[in-house]
Amino acid sequence: MSTHAAASPLAPPIAAPSILSADFARLAESLALADPARDWVHCDVMDNHFVPNLTFGPLLVAAARRLTTAFLDVHLMVERPETLLAGFRAAGADQITVHLEACADPGGVLAAVRATGARVGLALKPGTPLAAAGRWLAGVDLLLVMTVEPGFGGQAFMEDMLEKVRAARAWRESHGARYLIEVDGGIAPDTARRCRAAGAGVFVAGHAIYRQRDPQRALEELRQAIR
Repeated sequence: MSTHAAASPLAPPIAAPSILSADFARLAESLALADPARDWVHCDVMDNHFVPNLTFGPLLVAAARRLTTAFLDVHLMVERPETLLAGFRAAGADQITVHLEACADPGGVLAAVRATGARVGLALKPGTPLAAAGRWLAGVDLLLVMTVEPGFGGQAFMEDMLEKVRAARAWRESHGARYLIEVDGGIAPDTARRCRAAGAGVFVAGHAIYRQRDPQRALEELRQAIR
Protein backbone atom coordinates (compact mmCIF):
# COMPACT_ATOMS: atom_id res chain seq x y z
CA MET A 1 0.00 0.00 0.00
CA SER A 2 1.06 3.57 -0.60
CA THR A 3 2.70 5.38 2.29
CA HIS A 4 0.70 8.50 1.38
CA ALA A 5 -0.34 10.21 4.61
CA ALA A 6 -3.83 11.62 4.87
CA ALA A 7 -3.83 15.36 4.41
CA SER A 8 -5.10 17.52 7.22
CA PRO A 9 -8.65 18.61 6.44
CA LEU A 10 -9.45 22.28 6.21
CA ALA A 11 -11.67 24.13 8.65
CA PRO A 12 -15.19 24.56 7.29
CA PRO A 13 -16.77 25.95 5.28
CA ILE A 14 -15.20 23.95 2.45
CA ALA A 15 -16.11 23.81 -1.23
CA ALA A 16 -15.57 20.37 -2.78
CA PRO A 17 -15.69 20.38 -6.59
CA SER A 18 -16.86 16.98 -7.85
CA ILE A 19 -14.73 15.81 -10.74
CA LEU A 20 -17.52 13.51 -11.90
CA SER A 21 -18.84 16.54 -13.79
CA ALA A 22 -15.43 17.57 -15.14
CA ASP A 23 -14.00 16.93 -18.60
CA PHE A 24 -11.68 13.97 -18.02
CA ALA A 25 -9.76 14.82 -21.20
CA ARG A 26 -8.75 18.02 -19.39
CA LEU A 27 -8.40 16.59 -15.91
CA ALA A 28 -5.33 18.62 -14.96
CA GLU A 29 -7.08 21.85 -15.89
CA SER A 30 -10.22 20.80 -14.03
CA LEU A 31 -8.29 19.94 -10.87
CA ALA A 32 -6.35 23.19 -11.06
CA LEU A 33 -9.59 25.03 -10.21
CA ALA A 34 -9.42 23.69 -6.67
CA ASP A 35 -7.29 25.67 -4.26
CA PRO A 36 -5.70 23.24 -1.77
CA ALA A 37 -5.80 25.99 0.86
CA ARG A 38 -9.58 26.37 0.53
CA ASP A 39 -11.10 23.40 -1.28
CA TRP A 40 -11.35 19.63 -1.35
CA VAL A 41 -11.59 17.52 -4.50
CA HIS A 42 -14.57 15.16 -4.39
CA CYS A 43 -14.43 11.82 -6.22
CA ASP A 44 -17.78 10.08 -6.80
CA VAL A 45 -17.27 6.34 -7.28
CA MET A 46 -20.29 4.36 -8.54
CA ASP A 47 -20.49 0.65 -9.34
CA ASN A 48 -23.73 0.21 -11.35
CA HIS A 49 -25.05 -2.01 -8.55
CA PHE A 50 -25.54 0.09 -5.43
CA VAL A 51 -26.48 2.98 -7.71
CA PRO A 52 -27.53 2.87 -11.39
CA ASN A 53 -24.38 4.35 -12.88
CA LEU A 54 -20.74 3.40 -13.42
CA THR A 55 -18.00 5.98 -13.01
CA PHE A 56 -14.33 5.33 -12.19
CA GLY A 57 -12.00 3.47 -9.90
CA PRO A 58 -8.64 3.87 -8.17
CA LEU A 59 -6.74 4.63 -11.40
CA LEU A 60 -8.48 7.96 -11.83
CA VAL A 61 -8.08 8.80 -8.14
CA ALA A 62 -4.37 8.04 -8.51
CA ALA A 63 -4.20 10.38 -11.50
CA ALA A 64 -5.93 13.08 -9.49
CA ARG A 65 -3.46 12.53 -6.65
CA ARG A 66 -0.56 13.19 -9.02
CA LEU A 67 -2.20 16.36 -10.31
CA THR A 68 -3.27 18.08 -7.08
CA THR A 69 -2.19 18.45 -3.49
CA ALA A 70 -5.79 19.12 -2.46
CA PHE A 71 -7.54 16.87 0.05
CA LEU A 72 -9.06 13.94 -1.91
CA ASP A 73 -12.55 13.15 -0.63
CA VAL A 74 -13.56 9.76 -2.07
CA HIS A 75 -17.27 8.87 -1.89
CA LEU A 76 -17.91 5.16 -2.49
CA MET A 77 -21.41 4.50 -3.81
CA VAL A 78 -20.68 0.80 -4.13
CA GLU A 79 -21.72 -2.55 -2.76
CA ARG A 80 -19.26 -4.28 -0.42
CA PRO A 81 -17.08 -1.18 -0.03
CA GLU A 82 -14.74 -3.04 2.31
CA THR A 83 -13.26 -4.86 -0.70
CA LEU A 84 -12.10 -1.58 -2.29
CA LEU A 85 -10.72 0.39 0.64
CA ALA A 86 -7.07 -0.60 0.24
CA GLY A 87 -7.07 0.21 -3.46
CA PHE A 88 -8.49 3.68 -3.04
CA ARG A 89 -6.25 4.46 -0.09
CA ALA A 90 -3.21 3.35 -2.06
CA ALA A 91 -4.38 5.57 -4.92
CA GLY A 92 -4.22 8.58 -2.61
CA ALA A 93 -7.61 8.99 -0.98
CA ASP A 94 -7.35 11.20 2.10
CA GLN A 95 -10.90 10.40 3.21
CA ILE A 96 -13.11 7.47 2.27
CA THR A 97 -16.86 7.72 2.73
CA VAL A 98 -19.05 4.62 2.62
CA HIS A 99 -22.82 4.34 2.57
CA LEU A 100 -24.55 2.98 5.64
CA GLU A 101 -27.00 1.22 3.32
CA ALA A 102 -24.17 -0.63 1.53
CA CYS A 103 -22.56 -2.08 4.66
CA ALA A 104 -23.59 -5.42 6.13
CA ASP A 105 -21.40 -4.58 9.14
CA PRO A 106 -21.13 -0.78 9.31
CA GLY A 107 -18.93 -0.76 12.38
CA GLY A 108 -16.51 -3.21 10.81
CA VAL A 109 -16.32 -1.29 7.55
CA LEU A 110 -15.75 2.03 9.30
CA ALA A 111 -13.00 0.46 11.40
CA ALA A 112 -11.44 -0.90 8.22
CA VAL A 113 -11.43 2.58 6.68
CA ARG A 114 -9.73 3.91 9.82
CA ALA A 115 -7.15 1.12 9.64
CA THR A 116 -6.05 2.27 6.18
CA GLY A 117 -5.01 5.62 7.63
CA ALA A 118 -7.72 7.53 5.76
CA ARG A 119 -10.25 9.74 7.46
CA VAL A 120 -13.63 8.08 7.88
CA GLY A 121 -16.89 9.21 6.30
CA LEU A 122 -20.41 7.80 6.54
CA ALA A 123 -23.06 8.67 3.96
CA LEU A 124 -26.85 8.49 4.21
CA LYS A 125 -29.32 8.33 1.33
CA PRO A 126 -32.28 10.73 1.52
CA GLY A 127 -34.60 7.99 2.75
CA THR A 128 -32.31 6.86 5.57
CA PRO A 129 -33.04 8.62 8.86
CA LEU A 130 -30.22 10.04 10.92
CA ALA A 131 -31.24 7.74 13.79
CA ALA A 132 -30.19 4.72 11.71
CA ALA A 133 -26.59 5.94 11.94
CA GLY A 134 -26.66 6.95 15.59
CA ARG A 135 -24.63 3.98 16.78
CA TRP A 136 -21.63 5.02 14.67
CA LEU A 137 -21.76 8.82 14.50
CA ALA A 138 -19.39 9.49 17.38
CA GLY A 139 -16.61 7.61 15.58
CA VAL A 140 -16.69 9.22 12.15
CA ASP A 141 -14.88 12.26 10.81
CA LEU A 142 -17.56 13.17 8.30
CA LEU A 143 -21.28 12.63 7.89
CA LEU A 144 -22.46 12.98 4.29
CA VAL A 145 -26.12 13.91 3.97
CA MET A 146 -27.17 13.15 0.41
CA THR A 147 -29.44 15.93 -0.83
CA VAL A 148 -30.43 13.95 -3.94
CA GLU A 149 -30.78 10.23 -4.61
CA PRO A 150 -27.23 9.02 -5.32
CA GLY A 151 -26.40 7.81 -8.80
CA PHE A 152 -26.59 10.76 -11.18
CA GLY A 153 -25.31 14.32 -11.28
CA GLY A 154 -27.46 17.31 -12.08
CA GLN A 155 -30.49 16.43 -9.94
CA ALA A 156 -32.65 18.98 -8.13
CA PHE A 157 -31.89 19.68 -4.48
CA MET A 158 -34.26 18.02 -2.00
CA GLU A 159 -35.38 20.75 0.38
CA ASP A 160 -36.54 18.33 3.05
CA MET A 161 -32.94 17.22 3.60
CA LEU A 162 -32.28 20.51 5.36
CA GLU A 163 -34.03 19.07 8.40
CA LYS A 164 -31.62 16.10 8.41
CA VAL A 165 -28.70 18.53 8.30
CA ARG A 166 -30.16 20.40 11.27
CA ALA A 167 -30.64 17.14 13.13
CA ALA A 168 -27.04 16.11 12.39
CA ARG A 169 -25.78 19.40 13.79
CA ALA A 170 -27.93 19.02 16.89
CA TRP A 171 -26.71 15.44 17.45
CA ARG A 172 -23.10 16.55 17.10
CA GLU A 173 -23.57 19.31 19.65
CA SER A 174 -25.49 17.20 22.14
CA HIS A 175 -23.03 14.29 21.99
CA GLY A 176 -19.79 16.26 21.75
CA ALA A 177 -19.00 14.67 18.38
CA ARG A 178 -16.51 16.16 15.93
CA TYR A 179 -17.70 15.08 12.49
CA LEU A 180 -18.01 17.54 9.63
CA ILE A 181 -21.38 17.63 7.89
CA GLU A 182 -21.15 17.37 4.11
CA VAL A 183 -23.97 17.88 1.59
CA ASP A 184 -23.96 16.48 -1.93
CA GLY A 185 -26.58 16.88 -4.64
CA GLY A 186 -28.10 19.95 -6.24
CA ILE A 187 -25.60 22.19 -4.48
CA ALA A 188 -25.21 25.67 -5.98
CA PRO A 189 -24.80 29.06 -4.30
CA ASP A 190 -28.47 29.39 -3.31
CA THR A 191 -28.88 25.87 -1.90
CA ALA A 192 -25.43 26.00 -0.32
CA ARG A 193 -26.41 29.08 1.67
CA ARG A 194 -29.42 27.26 3.10
CA CYS A 195 -27.35 24.19 3.91
CA ARG A 196 -24.73 26.35 5.59
CA ALA A 197 -27.40 27.97 7.76
CA ALA A 198 -28.68 24.50 8.68
CA GLY A 199 -25.24 23.36 9.82
CA ALA A 200 -23.36 21.93 6.84
CA GLY A 201 -19.65 22.60 6.55
CA VAL A 202 -18.61 20.85 3.32
CA PHE A 203 -20.36 21.51 0.01
CA VAL A 204 -19.99 19.16 -2.96
CA ALA A 205 -20.82 20.68 -6.34
CA GLY A 206 -20.36 19.25 -9.80
CA HIS A 207 -22.64 20.66 -12.47
CA ALA A 208 -22.80 24.01 -10.65
CA ILE A 209 -19.05 24.37 -11.24
CA TYR A 210 -17.85 22.29 -14.17
CA ARG A 211 -20.88 22.68 -16.42
CA GLN A 212 -20.87 26.48 -16.22
CA ARG A 213 -19.48 28.87 -18.81
CA ASP A 214 -16.75 30.00 -16.41
CA PRO A 215 -16.02 27.19 -13.91
CA GLN A 216 -13.46 29.22 -11.97
CA ARG A 217 -15.95 32.01 -11.41
CA ALA A 218 -18.65 29.47 -10.50
CA LEU A 219 -16.39 27.96 -7.84
CA GLU A 220 -15.62 31.40 -6.44
CA GLU A 221 -19.35 32.17 -6.26
CA LEU A 222 -19.86 28.95 -4.28
CA ARG A 223 -17.02 29.87 -1.93
CA GLN A 224 -18.57 33.28 -1.35
CA ALA A 225 -22.02 31.78 -0.75
CA ILE A 226 -20.83 29.54 2.08
CA ARG A 227 -18.80 32.19 3.90
